[in-house]
Amino acid sequence: MILKRLIYLQNLVPKPKQATLLYSSLSTQSFHYKPNYGENEDPSSGFKAHKFIGALSLGTLFYYLWNNEKQWSIFAKSSPDVGEDILPNAGHRIQHLPTYNSATVAQHSDPNSGRVWVTFKEGVYDITDFISQHPGGEQLLLAAGSSIEPFWHLYAVHKGNKIVYELLEGYRIGNLDPSDVVDEKVSKDDDPFSTDPKRHPVLKPLSAKPFNAEPPLAILADSYLTPNEFFYVRNHLPVPILEEESYELDIDDQGNEGITLSLHDLKNKFPKYTVTAAIQCGGNRRTEMNAKKPLRGLGWKGAAIGNAEWSGARLTDVLAYYGIKNNDEDTLKKYNNFHVQFEGYDVGADGKPFGASIPLSRALDPSKDVLLAYEMNGVALPRDHGYPIRAVVPGTVGVRNVKWLARITIAPEESDTHFQKKDYKSFNPSINWDNVDFDKSRAIQNMPVTSAICRPTKDEIIHLKKGQTSFKARGYAWSGGGAEIIRMDLTVDGCQTWFEGSIIAKDTKAKDARHYSWVIWEADIPVREDQSEIEICGKAVDSNLNVQPESFENIWNLRGMASNAYPRVSVSIKRD
Repeated sequence: MILKRLIYLQNLVPKPKQATLLYSSLSTQSFHYKPNYGENEDPSSGFKAHKFIGALSLGTLFYYLWNNEKQWSIFAKSSPDVGEDILPNAGHRIQHLPTYNSATVAQHSDPNSGRVWVTFKEGVYDITDFISQHPGGEQLLLAAGSSIEPFWHLYAVHKGNKIVYELLEGYRIGNLDPSDVVDEKVSKDDDPFSTDPKRHPVLKPLSAKPFNAEPPLAILADSYLTPNEFFYVRNHLPVPILEEESYELDIDDQGNEGITLSLHDLKNKFPKYTVTAAIQCGGNRRTEMNAKKPLRGLGWKGAAIGNAEWSGARLTDVLAYYGIKNNDEDTLKKYNNFHVQFEGYDVGADGKPFGASIPLSRALDPSKDVLLAYEMNGVALPRDHGYPIRAVVPGTVGVRNVKWLARITIAPEESDTHFQKKDYKSFNPSINWDNVDFDKSRAIQNMPVTSAICRPTKDEIIHLKKGQTSFKARGYAWSGGGAEIIRMDLTVDGCQTWFEGSIIAKDTKAKDARHYSWVIWEADIPVREDQSEIEICGKAVDSNLNVQPESFENIWNLRGMASNAYPRVSVSIKRD
């Protein structure tokens, strides 16, 4: 298992000619800080300004930019002499700047002892002062003292990105010696995304590498079960290539001897269960919150959620097979307040796998329906959705439903990955990137009640026939933790009066507190003769009487998580 993963890691990280200096320089350095990925910086950690020891693979120097480049504030310096057309000029030689060779650049690789330099094409850049502004957490400085280009093959969305290039050129200090400039052409074999699966064109990408996309909101509520091809995709890294015959899942508890299960084992040693559950990204509907105040994150428009039938082995059964039984008092006492750490086969430039965790108590509870799923809507999991095995943790934020499972570890602490410790957390509206402390906020598990108006769409023109006094609206509603959606309220007069929509599709077999699927609702929207414009506003109510908040202002947070205020859609009325 370990050998297979090492081979996979070796094949994943691109190694074009530009990487030679990087790998040789890394071999002489010692790194004493933990790597992780992402978009956030923890200013309270003491790593500030040039003393900051975390942050960049330089694929992730601009990691946060690919999430939604139009929404973010960029604190770049003015680019020196690259001209107004940044794309063809970035990284090209600038005559009046000094020249440095690769050996000199390599000497500037340690933020503890000096400045941090990198190269791009023919340019040399001092990025030291940018590190403290970077929201990527404590990632190894893999590209420090070398070229960023090998890592842009892994985080390829940065290539050809105008905002990224403008930001980089703001830190330009010189030119690279011509003898050290190498051809930037990269073969298909050097691109870790070249083996990603093909996607249906209905998915609208927010980033191409890694691939993140959602379907048009207008079609999302047309089907109770979301077609696999239309299900939103949230990838943080390249999609790994895994085969059924060689797939292995390791399980251990950091103490006793672990076990390894094959896909055949999971399908034949344990009963098959099917659960209908929605999975939603923590940043779904983020664009609506961002419209009130800019934040950082992928610009999901409301379709970063899908509903599917998931089939596989229950995690509680698999853990019982390993020896951790939910009905054994001694076992429960020994593992009290432990966590289940999920680790994926998808890995980053630093060799660290994607990971997240859930409480062990949730995994052991049969009523929580936590699955090691191998089917989605009756067929084998698509590659984008975790083939051959993924965790399905109904009612939780999407990031806990780890795909391409490689390892399950029972441990007294949460996963130490970025996605558990430094992201997917929420804060009060006054917390900003200068005072945020991710250690003081809990990792999101259950998601709050939410809904969306899928049709009509924003600014749509509604054509009414003579005498017609209403038109149809449709959408979805969902609540985390197994709560049932019991009502969808709507208003068209600024929240003065309300009426109820009809729930037209739901999981009729769901048991109490196990309503993990969404509902589809529909409503007749009344129109007066004198109306030419209407704003439709809605709010879902769940079985705990949790209701969506009225506005985004009071739930705003710097990462745009749990964006669940009233959905609002304005339309124009035209009478034929």
